[in-house]
Amino acid sequence: LKLLNGNTIEVDEQVGVIADDEAVESLAGIMGGDATAVSDETKNVYVEAAFWWPEAVAGRSRRYNFTTDAGHRFERGVDPALTVEHVERITQLIIDICGGDAGPMGDQVIALPQRKPVTLRVDRASKVIGMPLTQAQCAGVMRRLGLDFSESDGVLSVTPPSWRFDLQIEEDLIEEVIRVLGYNSLPDTAPVATIVPRVRSESLRSSHALRQRMAALDYVETINFSFVEERSERELAGNTDPIRVLNPIASPLAVMRSGLIGSLINVLRYNLARKAARVRVFEIGRVFMRDAGVADGELTVGGIHQPMRLAGLAYGSADAMQWGAKERAADFFDAKGDVEALFAPRSVAFIADANAALHPGRCARIEVDGTPVGVIGELHPRWRQGYDLPVAPIVFELDLQAVLARDVPQFAPIQRQQSAWRDLSLVGKDSVTHEALMQAIRATSTSLVRSAQLYDIYKPQAPSGDIGPGERSMTVRLELLDDENTLTDERIDAVVAEVLASLSARLDVRLRG
Repeated sequence: LKLLNGNTIEVDEQVGVIADDEAVESLAGIMGGDATAVSDETKNVYVEAAFWWPEAVAGRSRRYNFTTDAGHRFERGVDPALTVEHVERITQLIIDICGGDAGPMGDQVIALPQRKPVTLRVDRASKVIGMPLTQAQCAGVMRRLGLDFSESDGVLSVTPPSWRFDLQIEEDLIEEVIRVLGYNSLPDTAPVATIVPRVRSESLRSSHALRQRMAALDYVETINFSFVEERSERELAGNTDPIRVLNPIASPLAVMRSGLIGSLINVLRYNLARKAARVRVFEIGRVFMRDAGVADGELTVGGIHQPMRLAGLAYGSADAMQWGAKERAADFFDAKGDVEALFAPRSVAFIADANAALHPGRCARIEVDGTPVGVIGELHPRWRQGYDLPVAPIVFELDLQAVLARDVPQFAPIQRQQSAWRDLSLVGKDSVTHEALMQAIRATSTSLVRSAQLYDIYKPQAPSGDIGPGERSMTVRLELLDDENTLTDERIDAVVAEVLASLSARLDVRLRG
């Protein structure tokens, strides 16, 4: 069928049509066919006016990717009682304007809406609206609307007129009652309910405070879709079996993310395309991973674990442009310092590790009290090139609950004794890391070691004396303190000996010289 708008469509049994004995003429209730067009040479006009059921027209025009005023009206219902009057009026206008003679009229009535009475209970209306009503008030509203009704004790039986397709159930009449009476007549009453404040544990800080902390570290918050490209999930999260979206809002965003790094990489690319030279962003969001141990619940979906994560990305210069310092690119240690600041005053361990998204030699697993809580590192060179990034950014991703946790401050008496300091010049293998060195010192049974700081590393160009091949010298400063008594040389020597024994046993580190 070719329509008046020039489109040619295919019709089937799901679409109403107007047809004669030879062909289909029009798309019922939506648009006429091209054969019904009127031109300056037209001499005979056949006037057709019809009532179409809303159910027979609804959605049909959208099926063909266009809408019309006729379809818009028929979808919502028109008054079938006025069809004859409309034909007469159109005929009169044609005769008055164009002249001519009116021909015979044909009338076919197949099925018209039979308006069934709708019951309105006054008590029910009072309960739904939330204010006392009388039967007289409800009856007055029906009269003002011109609706036929009958009354019994506490009940009105209303017969909707042919033009009110919106009056189908009792709630429709209740809506009319409050609309006519006025919403300003509703009483202003405070809800009566028991309110139990939810006090946050002192061992947790709020996510708002965490956002403020990230902003203080010069990061800008972003909010991204939880839907990502399958490529991003496979390459940056190492997830080959992602959770698929049944009805994606866009064809590329077809899977649920299991990490936040991919979302931040997309934000970086968006900013780089707009000539941003320095980008520091973070996101607090939910990730989605398969977990058969998760059961269905009010806030859970069976088989899917949905933890909250915090991720950050640093790209470009470490600091904003200034006169007091030379510009340098942000590196692993800048992001490492930011992570340490987030967890402070708790200590954080950074252990060399591997991750699908990160550089194999510049990646670390983040642990707190021996529990893995995240990863940090430089983006893998393969993905830097694959995502067209001039320089690899530094990224980190953390478990949100681990970051929110904090130690409750406890009172400590003012230090009454003077600290003692000892510098230890140690020799160990090049493979000994700073974290391993600190852990070995903390592993001693004594409580007198308050702090340890590695402040010097020396690597000779060639093996000499007490520094052999593959070894280096490390100088550590120990702070020793006893809150109750003054430390004697004998006690200090005993603590130093215990520290050296721990270093020797765990890392094969010895005292130099």
